[in-house]
Amino acid sequence: MLLKLYNENNNPDDIDEVVDMLRDGALIIYPTDTRYAIGCDALNTHAVENICRIKQIDPRKNNLSVICYDLSNISEYAKVDNTTFKLMKRYLPGAFTFILQGTTNLPKIFRNRKEIGIRMPDNNICREICRALDAPILTTTVPLEEKEDPEYATNPELMEEKWSNDVDLVIDGGIGDLEESTVINCISGKAELVRQGKGFIDLE
Repeated sequence: MLLKLYNENNNPDDIDEVVDMLRDGALIIYPTDTRYAIGCDALNTHAVENICRIKQIDPRKNNLSVICYDLSNISEYAKVDNTTFKLMKRYLPGAFTFILQGTTNLPKIFRNRKEIGIRMPDNNICREICRALDAPILTTTVPLEEKEDPEYATNPELMEEKWSNDVDLVIDGGIGDLEESTVINCISGKAELVRQGKGFIDLE
């Protein structure tokens, strides 16, 4: 199923349809400010397990990441000290993933690693869905196999063709990007650059 959404003025019924699907455990592909991602309601353990299976992710070894709507929403699911809060307030929304310690508000599958990636993309489509869902959205990039046409990670119609047996909905938010987010580890209380991606940040 392919659904066209826009950065603003979406039909509320379309957003409600996406939210209802997520609450029922659906997996979706959706745009962010970096790459298209596969996601689900992060509080639905069965849906999270399905995505881990599809992406061959072991949550005991790999960090999981979620999208939150705003900074107060982030503080429900991750422990944020004052220094990190100021940094996030300065750079979010944006193309960053902040590695933080998760809270007990997340399902047990997230607590196996105690660390969680937090995103607040500069993309109104995924944030509007997140706000309406009133829960974080699990986010993991749509994979691109070696030598595969990049359009299978950027073109919603081609992603729908490829992933129709694995996900319930592909949201068409326009042609996507191939850049990853910039990853910042804030577990120790001091921000450390882990991966330079699309977002540029001054940690001096």
